[in-house]
Amino acid sequence: MKLIPILVAVALGIAVLVGLWVALSDRSEPTPTGPFPVLDSTEDSADPASTGADGTAQATFGSGCFWCTEAVFGQVKGVKSVVSGYSGGSVEHPNYEQVCSGRTGHAEVIHLTYDPRVVSYATLLEVFWRSHDPTTLNQQGHDHGTQYRSVIFYYTERQRELAEEYKRKIDAAGVFRSPVVTEIVPAAPFYPAEVNHQDYHARNARQPYCQAVITPKLDKLREVFADRLKSE
Repeated sequence: MKLIPILVAVALGIAVLVGLWVALSDRSEPTPTGPFPVLDSTEDSADPASTGADGTAQATFGSGCFWCTEAVFGQVKGVKSVVSGYSGGSVEHPNYEQVCSGRTGHAEVIHLTYDPRVVSYATLLEVFWRSHDPTTLNQQGHDHGTQYRSVIFYYTERQRELAEEYKRKIDAAGVFRSPVVTEIVPAAPFYPAEVNHQDYHARNARQPYCQAVITPKLDKLREVFADRLKSE
């Protein structure tokens, strides 16, 4: 029985070390070196073709680990649902292990349904670019591989135009020290991830990774987009 307290102490020590390692090694949000641009009302015009019969639209973004991306976009007003999954690869219905191998070509992404009457696609793009590092190729912090690439899958020509124009504005404004490498490509088949990857932060908020990486992202989101987030 005396061994139990020792094991508990060791486990807690490992958890703390893991949390510190993650925090120190994560560099997924570089400090902007210039003001962050926004699209004006003319550029951010509505795209009727993007809305369904119920008035909602869809968007798919990849910005590294989908645990983080899902938690971020789930906070935004007008976002109806966020599903973690895989897109952009060559294998049908891949699983997490296959995608992590880097051999399927998929990116970890989130597919969201949103109400364009409440939140614009341009706002979603701003949240996307401000919540990860869009200047590192196939990498977010300590996560390396094509599955962690920065990518936007567009569903309409208007989404493509807005994404490309916004990307140009960011580079022209010198927001980051390096140019944006985000891919902007046509929407590909989306495959939902396994159940244990859905609502990850909400179910595992006390885990070291969540506390060291995801929670700080959410804190920053609340600072920058306070008026555009759902009430807690």
